[in-house]
Amino acid sequence: MQPVNNEQKMKKIIVFIFAALVFNSCDVLNQIGGAYNLSQCEYSYRSLSDIQLAGINLGNASSISLSSLASISTILAGGNLQAIPFNMTLNIDVKNPNQKAAFLNALDYSIAINELDFAQGKIDIPFDLAPNETKTLPISVGVDLKTLMNRYSQERVAKEMGAFLGIISDETKVTVKLWPKVLVGETPIKVPAPIPLEFTFGGK
Repeated sequence: MQPVNNEQKMKKIIVFIFAALVFNSCDVLNQIGGAYNLSQCEYSYRSLSDIQLAGINLGNASSISLSSLASISTILAGGNLQAIPFNMTLNIDVKNPNQKAAFLNALDYSIAINELDFAQGKIDIPFDLAPNETKTLPISVGVDLKTLMNRYSQERVAKEMGAFLGIISDETKVTVKLWPKVLVGETPIKVPAPIPLEFTFGGK
């Protein structure tokens, strides 16, 4: 991921605050409070589900069959494939320890696997947590692994995906950044500072 320098971050904060002040309404302030409470929640990795690689349904990471390993290895070898679509749902448990509700209308996310910029996307479904409530936040991810191979290398992407799916024994560090969005009028504005999450899992 490309770091955001302090000047860029300050500009984003100023724009965000200015927009909130211009549209100073109970609804906007309420959303900001809900997003802030969300940043104070506790996050933990739950599971990977609905995994599909180049049209092959692999199910969950914990239940990938031995019969699928050869197919996965062949696909990750790249070959002459023009595209290698990979889809999954990353499930994160979120616990709200606050005395007030935590919520968002939508969010942007980015995911890195062992410092490899893996995917970016957005969720447009509202998510809310009552005080002391725990819910699972599903993040649907779609990426073309061939594009990543062209950007990095086939060897690196194959290695990272092998560890990520538990095919090889290397541990995997997954870094997730979540940017809740606040609706100002009809315009969604991304909060300037992301909620950073980090999980280490994978391997056998």
